[in-house]
Amino acid sequence: MNTGKSLLLQSKERLEKIIEEHDLMDAEISVLAKPLTPEEAIGTPGRRDFPIIEGKERMIEAQVLGAKGQSFTDSPGDFIGRLADVMELPLTDNKNRAIFVAAMNAVLRYLNLVSGTVHCKDMEPEKCAPEIADYIFSKYGKIKVGLVGLNPAIAEALVEKFGAKNIFNTDLNRENIGKKKFGITILDGRTDTEKLVKNSELVLITGTTIVNGTIDYIMELVEKYGRKYIIYGVTSAGVCQLLGLNRICPFARDE
Repeated sequence: MNTGKSLLLQSKERLEKIIEEHDLMDAEISVLAKPLTPEEAIGTPGRRDFPIIEGKERMIEAQVLGAKGQSFTDSPGDFIGRLADVMELPLTDNKNRAIFVAAMNAVLRYLNLVSGTVHCKDMEPEKCAPEIADYIFSKYGKIKVGLVGLNPAIAEALVEKFGAKNIFNTDLNRENIGKKKFGITILDGRTDTEKLVKNSELVLITGTTIVNGTIDYIMELVEKYGRKYIIYGVTSAGVCQLLGLNRICPFARDE
């Protein structure tokens, strides 16, 4: 797994070859990336504690030849240009990484090389959480699960399925760190990630880590401790497909 290059750079190299193979690089393709409102992104789920609804994250959507790709980020921004312009973006900050990832997801969706690049909506985000918990339980039994990134619905479903003593959860939002939710104390993603991985048997990783630049460190720890892992969410669609990484996103859409 460790090639010396970040997962995003490895994905970029593979995407570049695909774009060149399909003669898309120099074509006059408009890539429009824009922040979506919470309602546009996930509709109106019953519970209101999703990070996007609370304003902690936004969804970026890119469109390439009618195909849509999305990514979550805390640094949303607009972008209009050709694929060649996207490929030249320096992947050194969250804004550029979010635009690149959304565009990558859209390109791969257009070419039918990946599915599930658009977020589920309305009641589906709530249905997703128990679906993920049930999948982990059916595949691995009652194990210790480390959740990277606080997704309240998923955290609650994991606690209900595996018990609070078997769930560890880190987050980067300082408002959440140290607080008790669903019987578990939220750990600091800046300092407690190794603790989470070490104490877990499976690590469930939000795809947002690809955009915020923490995915490589997490995956290095997963490899170091020999842990099972699953990456979840629409953000991770393209990277997981190109690199053959484990992904789950039960209700993601193709548009």
